[in-house]
This record gives sequence, structure tokens and C-alpha cells, in this order.
Amino acid sequence: MLPPDLPPRLARAMLEIYGEWGAAWLGVLPDLLADLAAQWGLTLGPPFPNLSYNYAAPATRADGEAVVLKVGIPNRELLTEMAALDAYAGHGITRLLASDADRGALLVERLLPGVPLASLTPGEDPRATTIAANVMRQLWRPAPADGPFPTVADWARGLERLRAEFDGGVGPFPRRLVEQAEALFADLLPSQTAPVLLHGDLHHENILSATRAPWLALDPKGLVGEPAYEVGSLLRNPMPYLLAWPDLGRSLDRRVAQLADELEMDKARLRGWGIAQAVLSGWWSYEDHGHGWEGALRIAELLAGRGE
Repeated sequence: MLPPDLPPRLARAMLEIYGEWGAAWLGVLPDLLADLAAQWGLTLGPPFPNLSYNYAAPATRADGEAVVLKVGIPNRELLTEMAALDAYAGHGITRLLASDADRGALLVERLLPGVPLASLTPGEDPRATTIAANVMRQLWRPAPADGPFPTVADWARGLERLRAEFDGGVGPFPRRLVEQAEALFADLLPSQTAPVLLHGDLHHENILSATRAPWLALDPKGLVGEPAYEVGSLLRNPMPYLLAWPDLGRSLDRRVAQLADELEMDKARLRGWGIAQAVLSGWWSYEDHGHGWEGALRIAELLAGRGE
């Protein structure tokens, strides 16, 4: 039996990515949630509606503290999220309150009022970009020497899997964009500045309004690379709403220029990371789901076509 109010998108993703393993996990999820609620003294609410890769629900501790329970199939990404939250210690991001790596579960501070940055209108995008840049600066710090975090180079090897999937070709992906992404990774990886611990997925749905700070992040991937790499997720979000913006290419140009100015970074480098990551993100969507990659490729095309 599935938990009540389980978002269909989450159930579909578990089956698309994990197959029988995902189906088995969904089957034991109600018992797992009950066990975790008892273990951590929680009263659980219904899950958040827009879930895709993990189950997450608001909860209340016995003392009345508002928290969030997040549960997923135990994997490296959940482990690096736990490690990243531990390293950040609440600075610029939600606090990790408890975790159970074997069960793929973590308990975090609930950010209230919790309005996502994606709620700002397209006309407010310059303000949203400034907010995101401020959050980025709070998060970047030297990565723990013994941390479990992948590197940007590790992630870039996803394009090798793309080539292998299509016997050296590019399948449904535009050849010039794949080749450009490969060339950009080859150029940008060896010329990175000093690496730091990155969020790795800092977009408009992962920055929420809060009380102990105006805006805080959540759901870090935990990644090691230069700070400039962080902007890629922001450039291609909020998806899919971004695709409907009028004169989107001009908006992306403005974002690149604004981020370069506020973060004191090179515009061409930010644009290059944005293109390379958008192609990589499109491949990940194809690899995981077999669909949903077109939006990221559209952003890559716009960034590539309007580069200086």
C-alpha cells in the first residue's frame, strides 16, 4: 500500500529510475515513515506536492518544532546531501537535525514562511538573481578533506555515458551542442580556481524565505568545484516556467551579466558553465526518465547563440 497523498510524479520517477527496486521501496514506504516518526517523535503531515526523487513531508516534533522529514532510496546523493548539510551547519541553508543513512532519511529544519524564490515574477528576476547570489556567497567554503563529495569532473563524465549510449553518436541531442559542451568541460575543468564545497543544485525552488535569515537554501547535492560552476542551475531555472518568458535570450544575457558583476566573475566563464551544464542536465533527464530533456537544451541553445 502506498502512503496517502503520494504525489504521482514521485511514484513515476521511482519506477522510471529504479524499476523493481523502486516499486519495492514504494511498497515499504508507509512502514518506513511510521518507524521514522516513532524514532524521532514526529507528527507527520501530508507530503509536499512537487516531489520527484525523494519523499518529503512537513512534520512537528513533540516540543512543537516545525521540521521536514525527507526519505529516499539510500544512495550516494543522499549521503552527500547529509554530509553537505553537516558541513554547512545551517550557514545559508536549512539545519540538519538528525539523519539515518541506512534508511536514507534525514530530518531538517523547516524553513518558514517557506515561499520559494520561484514565486517571484519574471519582472522581479533581477531581485531574485541578487538573492540567489547572496545565498551562494554564504554557502561557499573549503570542502572537508575527507568528504564523500563528487567533483565537477566526476559529473562531467556523464557526457561519456551519453556517447556510450549512442555508440559514439549523440542520439536525439543536437550534435553541435554536445560537442560544444564537451569542449567547454575540456577547457574549463583544468582552469578552475580553488575548489570549494558547492550546493550543486541551487535553483529557484531550492531557495526559500525564512525567519532566521531572509532566504535560505535546502536540498544540496554536495559537490566540489570552483564557485563559478554554481550558477549553471540558476541560469536554466525555474523550469519549465522560464521557457514561457518573453525575449528569454535577453533575460539570460542580463542574468549572466548581473551574476558576473555581483559575484565578480568572468562573463564568458559563467556562460560556458551554463551551456555545459544545461547539456549535461538534459542528458541526465534522458538517462533517468527517457524524457524531459528538451527544456535544458533550449536554454543551452539560447546561451550558446547569444554568447559574446
